[in-house]
Amino acid sequence: MLKTDLVRSSALAALSVGLMAGMCAPALAQTAPVATADAAATGAVQSGSDTIIVTGSTRAERRFDVSYAVNTLDDEEIAKIAPVNLADLVGQVPGFQTEITGGEVQNIYRVRGLPSDGVTSFQQDGLTVFHENDGYFWRGDAAIKYDLMTERVEVVRGGPAPIYASRSGAIVNQITVTGSDVSRGKAQVTLGDTGLYRLDAMQSGPLGEDTYYAIGGFLRHHDGYRDNGFPNDRGGQVRANIKHDFDNGSVKVTANYVNDHNVFYLPIPISDPRDPSVSLDPYIDYFKGTMNSPAFRNVNLRYQDGNGNLQSRTGDLADGRHMRLFNFGVQYEGDFDGWLVSAKAGYTQGKLDFDAFYSTTNPADADEFAAGYVDRASAAWGAPASLGYVLAGTNTAYDPYDDSGLVMQGQYRNVASKFYSAQGDLSVAKRFDTGIGSHDLKVGVYASAYGEDKFQLYQNYLIQVAGQPATLDLVAYDAQGGVMGRVTDNGALNVAATLNAGDSDGTVIAFYANDTWELAPGLSIDAGIRHERYSFDGWAANTVQVNLGDDTTLADDMTRAFDGTIVNGGLSPNATNWTVGANYDFSSQVGVYGRASHMETPNNVQVAMSINPTIATTKIDQFEAGLKLAFGQSYLYVTGFYTNYDPYNASFLAFDPTTGRNDVNVPFVGEAQVKGIEFDGAFKPVPWFTLNAALTVSDPQYKNFQNTNGADPELAEGKQITRQPKVYGNIRPSFDLLAGETEISVYGRYTYQSKRYVDIYNNTALPAFGTVGAGVTVRHGRWSAQVVGDNLFNEKGLTEGNTRTDSISGQGSSEAIYGRPIFGRNVRLVVGVKW
Repeated sequence: MLKTDLVRSSALAALSVGLMAGMCAPALAQTAPVATADAAATGAVQSGSDTIIVTGSTRAERRFDVSYAVNTLDDEEIAKIAPVNLADLVGQVPGFQTEITGGEVQNIYRVRGLPSDGVTSFQQDGLTVFHENDGYFWRGDAAIKYDLMTERVEVVRGGPAPIYASRSGAIVNQITVTGSDVSRGKAQVTLGDTGLYRLDAMQSGPLGEDTYYAIGGFLRHHDGYRDNGFPNDRGGQVRANIKHDFDNGSVKVTANYVNDHNVFYLPIPISDPRDPSVSLDPYIDYFKGTMNSPAFRNVNLRYQDGNGNLQSRTGDLADGRHMRLFNFGVQYEGDFDGWLVSAKAGYTQGKLDFDAFYSTTNPADADEFAAGYVDRASAAWGAPASLGYVLAGTNTAYDPYDDSGLVMQGQYRNVASKFYSAQGDLSVAKRFDTGIGSHDLKVGVYASAYGEDKFQLYQNYLIQVAGQPATLDLVAYDAQGGVMGRVTDNGALNVAATLNAGDSDGTVIAFYANDTWELAPGLSIDAGIRHERYSFDGWAANTVQVNLGDDTTLADDMTRAFDGTIVNGGLSPNATNWTVGANYDFSSQVGVYGRASHMETPNNVQVAMSINPTIATTKIDQFEAGLKLAFGQSYLYVTGFYTNYDPYNASFLAFDPTTGRNDVNVPFVGEAQVKGIEFDGAFKPVPWFTLNAALTVSDPQYKNFQNTNGADPELAEGKQITRQPKVYGNIRPSFDLLAGETEISVYGRYTYQSKRYVDIYNNTALPAFGTVGAGVTVRHGRWSAQVVGDNLFNEKGLTEGNTRTDSISGQGSSEAIYGRPIFGRNVRLVVGVKW
């Protein structure tokens, strides 16, 4: 496998470095055009290294001129990538390893091997909609979705990210469409062979003198990449803004509304744990199968409240992750004789209802699973003559050996959370000359008041090993075949196995400053600092284990119940981030830069509504050095990086297969170190051909772990960080042709990830995989049509593993037998019209 990884990474490197750098040589005599002030002021974006960026910088600058790693994906490039979700889009950027297999939202975003995916700030026009990068069971990709209102996406990796955003090792900033004197609009319909129907529209233009508007959004119905037995995605988003220009600046008012259902895909078993060489594909299809099922459309969830009363809730798996969010914002920019004043403010209020069916333990031999309950059944009803399976809620016998001979557990999760966030940022910037060069100084203050509550109820079920599985009851019979009792209750193996409630509020105020000192043309040094002061308070409801008293079943014997008491929580952490960088451009075509940065990430606000949390402020030191080459519309950026993550809080919530409880914190704290190199390039030798490529080669390792709960930290020393590949990247060739008045673009994409591991000890591997996609777009006049396909050869690949039970020591096999497969071949047709 290592040899294969090296061969594939060498091929990627050869294409992304050799071709682009080598073919750039004839263009040495060319001069890359410098972005004009007008372009920067209007937000116009040029191609290649002349792209204007605004994220992570005091003012709009050429991408080539900044001393940090940043990428811009404009609407045309996004259309060619045709991502299935935001994680798929961001994953085309070097240094960003994403897992796109969870569905449309709540996917995994990890930058430069960092083991945590909570350090990416999702922004719209430079401001988050929720202060923390993750809410309770949701993250930024559920709150800000890309559509035709997305003019471009700017992605900053490392560098100044922790100065311009809290808790951020990276920034994903969606720059939205703003109106102008020219009215323009676009509408497009997307149809997919996975039952996808989506309508996008955008309209912008003038409202009056110096006043402009833009409005757009989408509506979408999607059956899904996997067969749930019900639609996977239902809903949409609307975004709008009104901008008024003054002689020296502008003010813009914005509004976002999201109302969207997204069902979550979880891992599935792919091989028989009794013999991992035996595939379970005949029972649960690798590409289409899921444990999501119509059996969970009307789930009765019972629990005992703090007064001792039995309560019930109804869950519907088809509701998925139901996000309802409204955001209102105001942005002001003004130039007062060279003093640039920027003020941004926003308020978000929302509600999340989340229903999902999670994987827990590996499938088990049906007889062995039943045998594990003989003692408990005997204690409850006397020794049974036999234990047998029936379809849940019926007397219809089910013999697992007519199928795979296996049964398995799964966990229905019902979560509700309300959240709010008010945030504001005020900054002043001034460029001034000194005896030694010029300074571009920016100082600012950021503040936010935010909070969220939670209700969390998990109930474990016994199910078939099958796609859209039926729930099962395990029944104890006497010698005459009479029912003595049931281990389960209408399929439920553990009623209210996990139960939590709480509320939390937080405030933060941050002061920051950044100075760019240009000592000479092409030579600059910049430094920034940000100090944050947090205050959290909240409460969490205590629970105890109770028996609900139904003597006909074991399912309610070890139930969590509220005891009527709460524990108050609070924390007041501080964080100080800094960065220092230098940039030297030998010419408009060749430059180098270096940077060091330090970021501190305290616990999030949820710590105030948690019982016995692990308290730790993570400190991340990042160092990077880069080479920049730009020739015409071709460019190559090579960036070496080193990251030290100390302490790294790898604590997790353990699953207890006996009680079904999944909320007991297991402390696991140590360090993570990542060394690597990124290649990011585009080769455009002729107007009709472009080759884009991104490659990251890294060595992510665990170091110096400590644990007091029985796990051996020595076994983690030097091991590869879980779910992080050492090699990943993509190649995207594009042919853009002209036939009369018709434009034709033909393009492809090859994406690769090397071997990863599901567990800290590196016992169980996720094999390497690579996928091929392709598309064609035809434009004639105002109309366009696109056909695009992903994973055209149905390459198999696994992500995640089964994190409820395999995080420490794996799955008992050298290769994963349980995981979340990548999506199979799928094709979409997009028809659009502009005006």
